[in-house]
This record gives sequence, C-alpha cells and structure tokens, in this order.
Amino acid sequence: MDQEIFKDFDIVGVYPDQLAEEDAWKIGCATARFLPSLMTGYERGQVGAQVICVGRDMRSHSEPLAQALMAGIRSAGMGVIDIGAIDTPQMCFAVNHFKTCGGIQVTASHHPIKYNGFKICGQGGVPITVDTGLKEIEHLALAMPHTKGNPTGAVRREDLTSEYRKHVLQFLQPSVGEMKIAVDASNGMAGKMLPLLFAGTPIEMLEINFDHEGKFKHSPEPTKETNLRQVKSAVKRQKCHFGLCFDGDADRLMTVDEKGKPVGCDLLTALLAPYFLEKKPRAAVVYDVRSSRVVMEEIIKHGGTPRRERVGHAYVRKAMRDSHAVFGGELSGHFYYADNFSADSAVITLVHLLNALSEQDLPISELIAPLRRYAGSGEVSFKVENRAVKMEELTRRYADGQVDRLDGVTVGYKEWWFNCRPSHTEPVLRLNVEARTPEMLDEKLAELEEHLGKSV
Repeated sequence: MDQEIFKDFDIVGVYPDQLAEEDAWKIGCATARFLPSLMTGYERGQVGAQVICVGRDMRSHSEPLAQALMAGIRSAGMGVIDIGAIDTPQMCFAVNHFKTCGGIQVTASHHPIKYNGFKICGQGGVPITVDTGLKEIEHLALAMPHTKGNPTGAVRREDLTSEYRKHVLQFLQPSVGEMKIAVDASNGMAGKMLPLLFAGTPIEMLEINFDHEGKFKHSPEPTKETNLRQVKSAVKRQKCHFGLCFDGDADRLMTVDEKGKPVGCDLLTALLAPYFLEKKPRAAVVYDVRSSRVVMEEIIKHGGTPRRERVGHAYVRKAMRDSHAVFGGELSGHFYYADNFSADSAVITLVHLLNALSEQDLPISELIAPLRRYAGSGEVSFKVENRAVKMEELTRRYADGQVDRLDGVTVGYKEWWFNCRPSHTEPVLRLNVEARTPEMLDEKLAELEEHLGKSV
C-alpha cells in the first residue's frame, strides 16, 4: 500500500497503481476496527452502531473498490449498508438516517478519472480527517499483512432516493415558480441525482455532461473558469436564469449569472447570508479565510455573527457545530446548513438559491452587482521549497499590518489584505489578495509575486 494516498482529509490515489482492491479491503477492515473506538459504551449498544454505510461515485473502478472495501468491513465483524452510486452529501444523510457508526464514500471527487479514493465519516456524518482518526486508520491498514478474513458481518442493499429527495425538497419554497437553468454535471454524480431529485418541480434543466461513459469531457473542477465554458455558453444561448457546474462527486458547485459571468463562491455566501439571517436573526455564519471582506460586511450588516475559519470542510463543519451557525460557505464551492446536520450539500444550495432568487424577483447579476465592491486575485499557487520559512518572511515583511495565523498567514490593511497558506494536497503555497481597486490589486499582487516567485 502506498502511504502517500493518505491525505489530510481523505484517501486518494491512482487506480490500480497506488490504490487497488487489496488496499480497499485493508482500509475497510481498518476503518471498521477504528470507528467503534469513537463511541461511548451506551452508543455501541444502539441499533446501527455496528454498521457502516458504503456508497460510490460513477468511476468504472469504484464498483470493484467498493466491493473489496465492504468485504474488509465485514471481515472485521461489522455490518454494511450498501447504498450504491450516490452523490457524496447523501452519505451524511444516510449515516444519520440509519444511525450507523459511520460511512465511506468511494470517490476521487474532482481528480482525473484515473484516480479513486475514500471519504470517511463517523457518527452523525462527522468527517474523519488526519486530526480525528485518519492517521490511526492508516496505521491499522499499513500493518495488515494480508487480506484474508471471514466476512461475518451482514450486508444489505438500500436505495435512499425517495427519502433523500424528501429531505432535499423540504427546503424548496412553494413560491418558487418556473425557472430555466443550465447545469453541467461534469460527467459526475450530479448527472444521476438531479433528474431524480428535481423531477416534478417547476425547474427546467438544460442538461450538460450528464452521461457517465468512464471519462470526463472536461476536468470536474468547477472553480477553474476554463471548465465553465459549456455552461456559460448554454446560459446565454438559451436565456437561462442562471447556470451551475458541479464537481465529480457533486458536493461542490460554481454558479454563473444569466449573462454567463461566474459568481465567486464567497459572493454567493454573501448573497445567501441575509436570506438565512432573516430566518434565524443574530445567528453565526461561517466562512473561510480566503473569502472576500464583503462576506463579513454583509453578515454584520444583517445582524449576524461572522465566524471566520480555516480552509477545509472538516474545520468549517466543526465551526458550524461549535457556533450553532445557520449557514456557511467556502471559496471552493462547499456550502453548509444547520438543518442538514451542519454538513455541506450542493443540491441543497441549488434549492436555497432558487428560493432566494424567487423572493427577490431580480436577476442574479443585479443581486450580485453591489457585492462586487472589491477586486480579488482568486487563488494563485506558488511552488515553494520551504513553505514555513517563506510564510515567516512574509510575516516579517508586512509586520506593520494586522497579522493573524488562523490558516497560514493573513495580513490586513485598511485598503487591502492577503492570505498565504500551505495547500493540504500539493507542495505549494496558495495566495489570495483583495484590494479596494483593480489598480491596487495589480500593484500588491506584483509585489507579493516578487517575493514568492513565479506562479504555477
């Protein structure tokens, strides 16, 4: 087993060179041995406590990996509920619906088709990360000498589509009328789930890349503008209300307005925050350190409590629970909801966006326009040999600003700010810069690039 497949938040590797069926068996067995250790004695006696939910995405190798994973789980004496091919957010719903000790989704999310992996969660759908158990699972899996075992745990197949549809559509307001939207599923799980979830609603969807033929027609990473070409074109050509592009496992999305212009996910957070604060006044709203200052300003303006947090779904979900937040958003396209177990969901984001637009009765471009009051660089990556040293140099160079180290280093001035942090997945530094004017942004970005080197 290649130790490099174990990341901070999940397990990802090239199939079958780095991650094959034998590895899946060991990871399944290791997870089944670990998850009960997170439970109290009382919880271990509850129905579902000795069961793990397993789902998968549409990749051709996800099915054999899921079968091997389930065999490993059952060989550890744990039961399995096989919920088939699903979007990743449905796993959190399944774990809570069946009250199991956790779940595993077989997916490589936005990575190229040759990759696969596992996203693991515990009770309540809480993510298992390097800080909460993934390191222990790694140690257990790497120590296993073979994949021989007696699969004594029971297994059953469940289709949660009906229950999941009720859960998602409970948030769709009756006032939402006919809307036409363009949706690029990126040949991922949104192509299966959206027709099932939204059938019978007044929403007309123009389907782009909804098929699953074992390849991606473009990279399933919606935050890269080059991957939005098809949805932008469809929105303008077909006069849609807006467009969406999903990632591979359909837990993230990117929005484009009716003119085909991308809407940054931090701006979407700022747009939706007042909508949630009207329902729960003075509540907390969580956002990540890369987000525009406009997010904090809109939360305060509408009486909420801004909660700034580290980048990463595990950190944001914990902040959601700790602060009893009503809503949260990340620049990467994850959006979180108190009434969805404080978890992220791209399909529920679509529902709330439909609700918000229906209430305002204005095109999304007009609603977003007042929020575009700063100039932002977006996320820029730099390959740096010693990331910690480079961030310390930045801290000293900009010591006259307001410095914090919540995630990497953030330095704030009245007219501009930047965040520089190490990536969780690559040996690079990520830089985000925002300024009052485009001219100032160009000046400050050039200044920082002199120090960090050529972007990649």
